[in-house]
Amino acid sequence: MKEEDLKGLESKLWEAADKMRGAVPVSSYKFIVLGLIFLKYISDSFEEKYKELVEEGYGLEKDRDSYLAENIFYVPEKARWKYLNEHSKDANIGQIIDEALEKIEKENPNLKGVLIKQYNSPDYKNVNLGELIDIFTNVKIGNKEAQDKDILGRIYEYFLGQFASNELQKGGEFYTPACLVRTMVECIEPYRGRIYDPACGSGGMFVQSTKFIERHQGNINDLTIYGQEKNPTTWKLAKMNLAIRGLNNEGLGRFADDTFHNDLHRALKADFVLANPPFNISDWGQEKLQDDPRWKYGVPPKGNANFAWVQHMVSKLSVNGKAAIILANGSLSSDTGGEGEIRKNLIEADIVDCILAMPSNLFYTVTIPCSIWILNRNKKQKGKTLFIDARNLGTMVTRKLRELSENDIEKMASTYHNYQNNKNYEDIAGFCKIAEIKDIEENNYVLTPGRYVGTEEQEDDGIPFEEKMKTLTTELKAQFQESHKLEEEIRKNLGAIGYEI
Repeated sequence: MKEEDLKGLESKLWEAADKMRGAVPVSSYKFIVLGLIFLKYISDSFEEKYKELVEEGYGLEKDRDSYLAENIFYVPEKARWKYLNEHSKDANIGQIIDEALEKIEKENPNLKGVLIKQYNSPDYKNVNLGELIDIFTNVKIGNKEAQDKDILGRIYEYFLGQFASNELQKGGEFYTPACLVRTMVECIEPYRGRIYDPACGSGGMFVQSTKFIERHQGNINDLTIYGQEKNPTTWKLAKMNLAIRGLNNEGLGRFADDTFHNDLHRALKADFVLANPPFNISDWGQEKLQDDPRWKYGVPPKGNANFAWVQHMVSKLSVNGKAAIILANGSLSSDTGGEGEIRKNLIEADIVDCILAMPSNLFYTVTIPCSIWILNRNKKQKGKTLFIDARNLGTMVTRKLRELSENDIEKMASTYHNYQNNKNYEDIAGFCKIAEIKDIEENNYVLTPGRYVGTEEQEDDGIPFEEKMKTLTTELKAQFQESHKLEEEIRKNLGAIGYEI
């Protein structure tokens, strides 16, 4: 499938999904579509293998293990897309879909409790499920050719992005833009080991990490995934997101739960942490966690969970562990409720490796700018922190949305790696600067990159100062004269209608 064909398919599928907006709550209709996408994918994958086994002639097409051995979900006959398509116009199609999902869960234990079985809900009685099934029917997203091109991944990410842009979500709570995640992944390079996200949403951090490994010819099986998500439905999306890519989703736990109050991975020491925790949560239950051992650098304030998230993640890092965390910019300078003291303690513990100030408009629904914190248990540059001011990077792709290009991401990542390796690095006014802990102390432990990188040097145009001033004053004189003419004209016009000034 060519790129233009794929984009056309994405738009067509979105138009079909978008028709539901008047029939169901906007917070629900994404699950209808993403559930059908998942169902179509596993059915395509199964059908292709089924035909191969039939052609081989050994009668193994009904052997469940023949599919599981190749990481293919076993799909019972009445759960296959062909059966759903044949019954797409039945009045009880919602019930048929729910029963199909039940059958799939029974045959595939790692999907138990994951699939969203709500198609027969009275809330969806006005949804034309048959039309959606018809649209998906002619789209192959689970066969080998489609898998090689990651068509399912493209469609899934496209829908997540579209849903995020059409919902009133807070800064990335449901979906973190891929360009932001790519920046984090390219910086900390999670080739192999244990990777953790304590607020994993729909699992985008893990997906981008595996894509990074594939781009660098690594083995995705070298990465072990751990995560936690509080919202039960979003947790299911994450489990599905990993499952459709052949990734082990057991590390997301057996249920959704609150990371602060029921840590599902208490003993974990991760090699990498990637996270975009919800910004500035005020009601996070601090009063029940006053003596929590995670608060090694200070008790986070009751009214803001930002540094609770940071300290939770630091507590999960192995002795050589790295973390890349998206935080609201207030965390760089806030002194409310002891946040400044916590930040100071983190800096003096020599954990803060790099701070990147990101441009505004990267999220779909909020314009708030954010920062990326790179924390490192074993920094190569001891006693130093790199500051990168990337606020001028990116391109506005719509009136409200900015995206970082591949060149932008490479510029930031290569700057960080050059600093780390002390090779080919140089401070660039207005963009990057290495600061020592004493420099940060002199700035009251504020981590806003603009304080350190300064302003961009202006290129000398070679025109002497005296000549520039002569030109400017001549232009200013002409503008003053024009201003006086306009003033007199306005006075005359007002006088003519009896309003002299």
